[in-house]
Amino acid sequence: MGTQGKQILDLRLTGVERLHERYVLLRAVNPEGALPPMMAGQFAQLRVDGSAGTFLRRPISIHFVDEERQEVWFLVQTVGEGTRALARLSAGDTLNAVLPLGRGFTPAREGERLLLVGGGVGVAPLLQLGKETQRAGAEVTFLLGARSAEDLLQLPLFERYGRVFVTTEDGTAGERGFVTQHSLLSAERFSRIAVCGPKPMMVAVARYAKSSGTPCEVSLENMMACGVGACLCCVEDTTEGHVCVCTEGPVFNIERLKWQI
Repeated sequence: MGTQGKQILDLRLTGVERLHERYVLLRAVNPEGALPPMMAGQFAQLRVDGSAGTFLRRPISIHFVDEERQEVWFLVQTVGEGTRALARLSAGDTLNAVLPLGRGFTPAREGERLLLVGGGVGVAPLLQLGKETQRAGAEVTFLLGARSAEDLLQLPLFERYGRVFVTTEDGTAGERGFVTQHSLLSAERFSRIAVCGPKPMMVAVARYAKSSGTPCEVSLENMMACGVGACLCCVEDTTEGHVCVCTEGPVFNIERLKWQI
């Protein structure tokens, strides 16, 4: 699914929860009716109101879709004025969103064993991916990395959909080190790997996937201003030439990327 079927909606916030000093969870519904179909790995372009210096929408991954409540969640990391303005919103406020955008992860098939690897705010699309994968009858294993135990977010939610393993750089939770150093990678084999997080982490996991012969998809976090392939600021060099991440991705098979892996 690409940008076809996208909608511009005035969502109503049903909850704003500060999970951490740098992370805020926004939950929203469409007061006019049902949400459009969305899949893990797609994203929304959120309009930033109340910030005089912010002109562009902010691309935020679709974190989770609660079909029963018809509620969509966004995990926002506050890194600049735009995201700080989003974090200042309250329940009942309007959140204008263009969604769903981009191409998501390849859906799982029954019987597959998927390893979902995330770091930092890159864990966001993996919660929805875990739910979709479990629903398809596939086995889900999460491997989540963070600097410290306090940076690990929503672990009980991830545990609903699969096994959860963690690494922390300071050793305060799980195994000490980076995700690519976790003992799980040498102990087990998986049908496929899906990754989202800082680029060095994704490159390292892609290198492991390549060496072990495991198909791997990554969700790129290139700067995206328009979300529809018009501004060309998110271009990535691939085996088919330069493409816009916001329309051809953000999810790519590593075989398409010209990373040195």
